[in-house]
Amino acid sequence: MTASLSILATTDFSAPARHALERAAQLAAAHPGAQLTLAHVVSASMLARLRGVMRDEAPAMEARVADETQQALTELAARLSTQYACPVDTRLAQGVALDAITDLADELQANLLVMGARGAHFVREFLLGSTTERVLRRTRRPVLAVKQRPQGAYRRVLVPVDFSVHAVAAAQTAHRWLPDAEIVLLHAYEVDIESTLRFASIAEEQIHAYRVRAREDALDAMAQFVDLLSIPAGQLTRLVVHGAPTLRILEHEQSLDTDLIVMGKHGQSTLEELLLGSVTKHVLAYSSSDVLIAGHPA
Repeated sequence: MTASLSILATTDFSAPARHALERAAQLAAAHPGAQLTLAHVVSASMLARLRGVMRDEAPAMEARVADETQQALTELAARLSTQYACPVDTRLAQGVALDAITDLADELQANLLVMGARGAHFVREFLLGSTTERVLRRTRRPVLAVKQRPQGAYRRVLVPVDFSVHAVAAAQTAHRWLPDAEIVLLHAYEVDIESTLRFASIAEEQIHAYRVRAREDALDAMAQFVDLLSIPAGQLTRLVVHGAPTLRILEHEQSLDTDLIVMGKHGQSTLEELLLGSVTKHVLAYSSSDVLIAGHPA
């Protein structure tokens, strides 16, 4: 890896955020020369409430908040730098978290944003519009949503693929950050009109024939997809399964004991770039593993 890699990890000083920082430091340590930056955003709305309550004392209180927050960031950085033997910088910002994080990522030209998927029920927070979800919608940069406390380096990575350029970007991003990990390419296929055929009383043998043909097409597409990747063949495992992608991804996450799921952020138009694909949203909500959403293809 080059010495120009930049990782931005955000924290609100919660336990889930601490897990995200540890994972970010682990990744930085695995890539000599990478620069890790820890960032915290002091909420503009909180400062406004402080001014409304404290009035004359507000300026002194704001300065105190800034000093104590910077001290906490500095202590975190020192601990992580010692534990993982990697350089760690800090940045303290004020304002709206979404704007501050994305602006800082652009300023640092971050190659990866690492954030905690906060809350015991990530689906609830995700649907309510957490900072992590809003950053995912806005940024073109890869975002790692950390759900688990790091127990070691990622060993086995599940990459669901639909053979699009977004899936290529996801697989390449996984290998770029985890060059030694096993990468499992999973494609779930369905017969588009299977339910309609069954409703029309088409014989099961005929439906099975359509399914066999769909599998053969999927296997051919997988072979062509692998040819597009610059990943050693020995590190790739190919799986082509029948069923709904949302179900099969979560099933194989558990059965394969994967550490990480890497997915593309779907969208072709400028408007769609602000949205996350339905399968991606489902996996973010219900998976147990950390989830890395690859940036948009160049």
